[in-house]
Amino acid sequence: MARRRRTNRLRASLQPRAWLLRHLQVFVSSLGRIWQRPFGNGMSILVIAIAIALPAGLQLLVSNLAQLAGHWEGGASATLFLKPEVSDRQVKALLQRLGNDQRIGALEHLTPQQALEEFRQHSGLSEAISLLEENPLPHVVLLKPADAGLSPERFQALVRELRSQPEVDRAMVDLQWVSRFRAMVQLLRRGSQVLAVLLSLAVVLVIGNTIRLEIQGRREEIEIVKLVGGSRAFIRRPFLYEGFWYGLLGGLTALLLLELSLLFLRGPVERLAQLYGGGFRLQGPDPALALAMLLVAVLLGVIGAWLAVQQQLDRIEPA
Repeated sequence: MARRRRTNRLRASLQPRAWLLRHLQVFVSSLGRIWQRPFGNGMSILVIAIAIALPAGLQLLVSNLAQLAGHWEGGASATLFLKPEVSDRQVKALLQRLGNDQRIGALEHLTPQQALEEFRQHSGLSEAISLLEENPLPHVVLLKPADAGLSPERFQALVRELRSQPEVDRAMVDLQWVSRFRAMVQLLRRGSQVLAVLLSLAVVLVIGNTIRLEIQGRREEIEIVKLVGGSRAFIRRPFLYEGFWYGLLGGLTALLLLELSLLFLRGPVERLAQLYGGGFRLQGPDPALALAMLLVAVLLGVIGAWLAVQQQLDRIEPA
C-alpha cells in the first residue's frame, strides 16, 4: 500500500513536468516548421510587420507632432501697444506690475525710438521713414508666458486681462494656428486608431490564411491523430504556437522597420528644425509602445490561428 501511494505521488509530481515538456517541445518545433519554408513564411511575416508598423508609425508621427506643438505653444508671445499719451513713469509702473505677475515670463520693452529703428531695419522703407517729422510708433511691450505648457485658451484669457490695463491701447496675440494644428493632430490620432483596427483585421486574416494552408498540408496527419483518439486541444496546440511565432516575429520586424525609417528621417528632420531655430528631435518608439506592439502582434497571431483551426478541424474527419 505504501509503495502504491509513493507511486501515485511520483506520477502526480511528474504530470506538470511532462505537461510543460510537451508544450516546450511543441513550442520549439512550431518555430522549426516556420523556418522550414523561409521564403514563403518570411513574406507572410513581412506583410504582418508592415501592417503593424503602419499604424504604429502614424501614432509615432502624432506623438512627435504633439511634442512639436508643445514647443510652439511654449514660444507663444503677445504684443502690447501702449497709448501714445502715456508718460515714461506710467510705462515704468506698468512694466513693474507685469514683472511682478507670476504668469508672465520673458518681458521686453521697446521704446518708440527702438521700435522705429527696428521697423527701419526690417521694413526696407528707411528713406520714407526718414521723411517723417515725428515718430508715430508707441511704446511696445513683448511678453511670453512663464508656463511653457500654458494652453492657448488660458493665454488668451491672460492677454484679455492685460488689454484692460489703462496704459494699454491694443494687444495682439495669434494663436489660431495653434488651435488648427492641435485639431489636425487630433484628426491624425483618430485616423491612426481607425487604421490600427483595419490593419489588425488584415493581420488576423493573413495569419489565419497561412495557418489554414498549413493545416491543409498536414491534413492526413490530422486525420490519423483523430483516428487514434487525439483531442482537439492536442491537434490545435502546434498551430496556436505557430500563430504566436508569426505574431512575435511580425512585431519584431515591425519594430525594426520603424527604427530604420526613423534613422532615415531623423537627419533631415533635425536639419529642418535647426533652420527654424528649434531644438526638436524626432522621437522613436518608447518601451511602452514597443511592448504594446509585440503584445498586440502576438494576440492577433493567436486569434488568427485559433479561428483558422476551429474552422478547418470541423471539416477534417477521418475517412
